[in-house]
Amino acid sequence: MKSTYIQIISTFFLLNTYNYLIAQDNQTKKKVESVSQYVNPFIGTKDMGHCYPGATSPFGMVQLSPDTDTAQYTYGQGYNKEVYRYCSGYQYDDPTIVGFSHTHLHGTGHSDLGDILIMPTTGEIRLNPGIVSKSNSGYRSRYSKSTEKASAGYYSVFLEDYKIKAELTATARVGHHRYIYPKDRDANVILDLVHGIYGYDGKVIWASIRVENDSTITGYRQTNGWARNRFIYFAIKFSKPFKSFGLRNDEKEVYRGFWRRWQMDNNFPERSGHKVKAYFTFGSIDTLEVKVAISGVSTIGAMENLRAEVASNNFDQTLSKVKNLWEKELSKIRVDGTNDEKVNFYTALYHCMLSPTIFMDVDGKYKGLDGNIHQANGFTNYTVFSLWDTFRAFHPLMTLLEPSRASDMVNSMLEHYKQSVHGILPVWSHWGNDNWCMIGYHSAPVIADAYMKGIKGFDSELALKAMVSSATYQRYDGIDDYIKYGYVPKERSSSSASVTLEYAYDDWTIYQMANKMGKADIANTFKKRAMSYVNIFDTKTGFARAKGKDGKFITPFDPLQTHDMGFIEGNAWNYSLFVPHDISNLINLSGGKARFTQHLDSLFTMTLPPKYYENTEDIDKVGIMGNYVHGNEPSHHVAYMFVYAGQPWKTQEIVRNVINRMYLNKPDGLCGNDDCGQMSAWYIFSAMGFYPVCPGSNQYIIGAPYLPYLSVTLENGKVLTIKADGVNNENRYIQSATLNGKPLLNAWITHNDLVNGGELVFKMGKKPNKKWGVQEKALPYSMSEGL
Repeated sequence: MKSTYIQIISTFFLLNTYNYLIAQDNQTKKKVESVSQYVNPFIGTKDMGHCYPGATSPFGMVQLSPDTDTAQYTYGQGYNKEVYRYCSGYQYDDPTIVGFSHTHLHGTGHSDLGDILIMPTTGEIRLNPGIVSKSNSGYRSRYSKSTEKASAGYYSVFLEDYKIKAELTATARVGHHRYIYPKDRDANVILDLVHGIYGYDGKVIWASIRVENDSTITGYRQTNGWARNRFIYFAIKFSKPFKSFGLRNDEKEVYRGFWRRWQMDNNFPERSGHKVKAYFTFGSIDTLEVKVAISGVSTIGAMENLRAEVASNNFDQTLSKVKNLWEKELSKIRVDGTNDEKVNFYTALYHCMLSPTIFMDVDGKYKGLDGNIHQANGFTNYTVFSLWDTFRAFHPLMTLLEPSRASDMVNSMLEHYKQSVHGILPVWSHWGNDNWCMIGYHSAPVIADAYMKGIKGFDSELALKAMVSSATYQRYDGIDDYIKYGYVPKERSSSSASVTLEYAYDDWTIYQMANKMGKADIANTFKKRAMSYVNIFDTKTGFARAKGKDGKFITPFDPLQTHDMGFIEGNAWNYSLFVPHDISNLINLSGGKARFTQHLDSLFTMTLPPKYYENTEDIDKVGIMGNYVHGNEPSHHVAYMFVYAGQPWKTQEIVRNVINRMYLNKPDGLCGNDDCGQMSAWYIFSAMGFYPVCPGSNQYIIGAPYLPYLSVTLENGKVLTIKADGVNNENRYIQSATLNGKPLLNAWITHNDLVNGGELVFKMGKKPNKKWGVQEKALPYSMSEGL
């Protein structure tokens, strides 16, 4: 009996030990699971997303990706609307690939770049890309979607016309190609310095190539596009020597000077001009690797970048390095969910790491706004700041996930300010240029948000000075009249109402920072200016409206119209809600909570006839829910405004509807331009369960988690865990919530709450708990509450 008892106990012990070890093993697997495997770079590459599928590193200067057409900005007869589809150089359904260029913008609604296009070919040399209907008329090639693969840091495709397998990866400053050629054909590489995105005849101001030896090429080009005066330098290293080459300039040269003594088309080691192209022949080879380093400074800088980042690495070694970088970045957040949910989440997070981009050589040198070479001391210099988009959620996401990088971005903006002949911060920073796209001075909220969250590493005195300088530069977009009238009149800007609303918010962020710094004079000035939105709000109609210098609202007025009403890429229904710093007063102006809630309800349920958006490039029906436009940025905060009106359960319902409809695991899975990660940043915040409605306030408004489990490893080493067991499309409503075990009664949370780490737990249910999150004495921040 005793022996049997011992056997039972032993068996029980062994069984429990086995189950424990299995559980531990599963937990270990869960912890070490690769998250980069869930990135699908093809999401957003069809139609409106304007994403590229190619290879890049986190925030890398190189974006090595296929271009599928040569659509021009103009063919000499005005704007070519077709070019809008090719902002990233790529459309998923296109049947041919023109080549692989090294610079691309992610998700923008206007474009540039597409530099240093390389195309591997076989047989006859062709230096013209040809046309889609006759692919063999040029160097482009057909391909099959079944052979096209992409993951974080990697892209490959089989070029059918040449029987070549092309593989791409990229470090921060070097694109690394591998081409596997058929053994029965002679191998070539085409280099096209005319090709570009949003190109036109004359965009290339000058280009130059030098053949340094039988495997090394250097050169540069200068372009006049979205960035008016942009330089890019390159160094190319082939893994095998070429047998012959040709450098061509496909233009009729007016002045040849004594260069005419040379026969320059074949095997001549240098060529310059406006339409420079080149070919390199290798004979019969099996594999060729091509390393292309870029620089904004010099060819010497490009060579140093190449040596520092890839040196003697072969393709597989570079790829392994890049994949490890992506895994490190992406694994800062770990989530539970279905496969599609993980793909959508990690692809969105990946999209948030494609820009801004590093803009300096490995030695810290970069070309500044003033055209001179500068040294970045103690920070990484960045460019591609699409600030009208990204101040809303992308930059706040950086303050949470990567505060050191956020500090570097602020320093980059301050360097821009110091180099600016206007003495202002960037509007849209673009490769040592400002392309002046969109409205507002939205560097201000980015800087203020970082400062208010306690992010260090930049000169706050200089920052405030730069913000004030930008906000008082009277030559910029109606600021003189804005100061004079308290609004921007319609006579000064076709977007006058939008400009006024955005200036008012930007001014509030300056007030916030000045107030915290104890700068009373500045704070008082901008506190008053922050109320300027009131001057264009028509309490009779309940909408913000454009005004003339005579103080009268423009007529006729149609609140659904996106054109000629004083709004940019939006209408009065949406834009009237852009008062993120003073929503409680906006509610009062709208007639109280009941009428304000009715406005929000109608916005999401009414029908917007196509005539109101069909002639607007940046708004498409797939990004519209009722009259709410999620496919463009001005309304991204709107679903969270129900919280201010005391109905947070509606936010919980609508945010999930938006995610379900407008973030999908397919090539056309984005409902609008991703705009340098802003669309994706909205998703990341909303999936976590909160959103920065008013950057600069240090508050996040709670929606509801989209996923059952999410953990964030913060830069300070602490871990934030968010749990919502059982959350799904039915159990979407918050019943209760706790933060570190204590009841969370308010539908908002602070930045400090998050960065201190801990556990945020939500109990979810099928029906709204209309008592949760409606504490009247604890409303989210609103400016007028403190007046």
